[in-house]
Amino acid sequence: MRIDILTLFPEMCDAVLGESIIGRARALGKVDIRFHQIRDFAINRRGQVDDTPYGGGAGMLMMAQPIFDCFESVCNEIGARPRLIYLSPCGKTLTQERVKELAATEGFALLCGHYEGVDQRVLDEIVDEEISVGDYVVTGGELPAMIVADAVCRLLPGVLSAPEGYIGESHYSALLEYPQYTKPPVWHDREVPEVLKNGHHAKIAQWQREQSLARTAARRPDLLERAELTKADREFLQKLEENGSKT
Repeated sequence: MRIDILTLFPEMCDAVLGESIIGRARALGKVDIRFHQIRDFAINRRGQVDDTPYGGGAGMLMMAQPIFDCFESVCNEIGARPRLIYLSPCGKTLTQERVKELAATEGFALLCGHYEGVDQRVLDEIVDEEISVGDYVVTGGELPAMIVADAVCRLLPGVLSAPEGYIGESHYSALLEYPQYTKPPVWHDREVPEVLKNGHHAKIAQWQREQSLARTAARRPDLLERAELTKADREFLQKLEENGSKT
């Protein structure tokens, strides 16, 4: 997979995505992430990529032409037009399901806005999709772009040591992850649940599933509407509701 990030701060993105699991995946050739400096396509000698917005308002707005030319350069480099995603608080909220869909593609490009945003005309011209990472605003699109890239890359074959590294995680199957514990068996008078120490794999799996269901029901009941639940799951949730249990 190839991911192209169009940004005013390529070094910032490279520093984060060059470390840890994603950094190792890049070094091993599991994913190709490239960064493109929008300022290289400025239309004047001063490297200006922003200007005042028509109609007034605070701050500056990124200009259309440098972004357009940067994306055109990416298309020419690839020899095809990748899907372009603009990171914006106006976009659809990122979900694990969308992450899985993106991980199944050959690649995509991410546009990072800055200042007060981007001239709408270039968004209308070249952007295929807008994604938000949450109902809040940050100073630029770089952090959201890195979140998208990280979330997608970790689902690619060979990036994590095994699929089990993400299949049981929160949101992957529309459920929150069960509690986990490590050594020592007792810490601050808090003990690891006995079922996790007895080596009975079937009972451990049942406990983990029930804990995941209980946690989701208590904290994010909306997720249960799209989770794939078995008959046993529904019976367990019914008992939880009858008992008024919370996790």
